[in-house]
Formats: sequence, C-alpha cells, structure tokens
Amino acid sequence: MDAEDLDTTAEQLMELALGALPEADFEVQLQWAVMCAAHYDSFVEAGVQYAGFVLTEVDGARCTATVTVSMIDLDSRAGSNAVGFIGSSMRHLGIGQVSEIQLPCGPAVSCIGNRKGSLDGSLTASGKDETVWTSFIQVQVPLTNGTALVLEMGTPTPDGWDVFSAMFAGVVKSLRLFDADGEPLVMPG
Repeated sequence: MDAEDLDTTAEQLMELALGALPEADFEVQLQWAVMCAAHYDSFVEAGVQYAGFVLTEVDGARCTATVTVSMIDLDSRAGSNAVGFIGSSMRHLGIGQVSEIQLPCGPAVSCIGNRKGSLDGSLTASGKDETVWTSFIQVQVPLTNGTALVLEMGTPTPDGWDVFSAMFAGVVKSLRLFDADGEPLVMPG
C-alpha cells in the first residue's frame, strides 16, 4: 500500500476489497478490509512474502483466518542447534505452547498461542479502537543459509479454530524444500 495516513490506507484497503471480492455483499467486503488492516503493520514489520485470507462459514458462523509465509534471519547465537535455540527463545517469550517437531523438510519449531492486538477506530463500525484477540499457530523451519522459513495461521474467530488449525497442520506436514536443480532438501537437525 502506498498511503501517507490511516484514512488513505483504509480507503485503499476498501478499494482492494471491492476488487478482490466484487460479488460479495458490502459486509463481507468490509470484514475482509478490516482483517487486512488488523494485520497490516505486523505484515510489513515481519517481511511477509505471502499472505492469504480466508472468509468462510463454520456451523453457520462467519469465520476468518490469515496465513502468512515469511523469511527471517536467524540470530547468530543459534549455532548448530537452531531448532533448540528457536524453541528455547520462544518458550522464554511465553507466547504459547512450544514444541519441536519433525517435518518432511527437517526439524522445526511449532508455537500455538493467542495474542492481543488493537484495531484503529478509523477501521471499526463504532469509530473507537477495539481489542482483537487472535489464536495462532506459528511454525519456524531453520534453513542452512542462516535464515528461517516462518509459516503462520491466525484467526480471531474461535468457531473456526478447529477447521483452520486442521487445514494448516495439513499444509505444514506437506512442506517440502528443493534445491535449484529440483532435488529434495532435508535440513539437518
């Protein structure tokens, strides 16, 4: 987005919502724009490479989720046990339940938790800032080049948690890496 203030950002997000969901009713378009806005700053700060948004109904309740993929630099202190370092660091932050897991592409760290955010009043129906709680699953896969692949699914709608977390687990469990020649890579661990 190329915007100088929140009002312009909100306008551009609504234009994007109208273009992305031309057949949807205004309420769905607005909800989609608000969902984008709620994550905008964190996406920019995290260097998000891919972001996907889901709007669906689960047992009659409208549910939303985001999925992001980012690349981050590993801390130089990670050394040869990057998974252990990431896991220890995440446990120290106390942001959720941390587990070291094995994926087809190698070892990784999973964190399941909740985070509190704030939605600016210019983007809410009430016109007042509102608190938003998001449940999330984050998976970090350390790579041999000193970076980590970070995948995250988050949802502010508890009714959708079981569906979204199961779908995300399926994606994560299928994660494969390949070299420039198309050969499969498995990170050491």
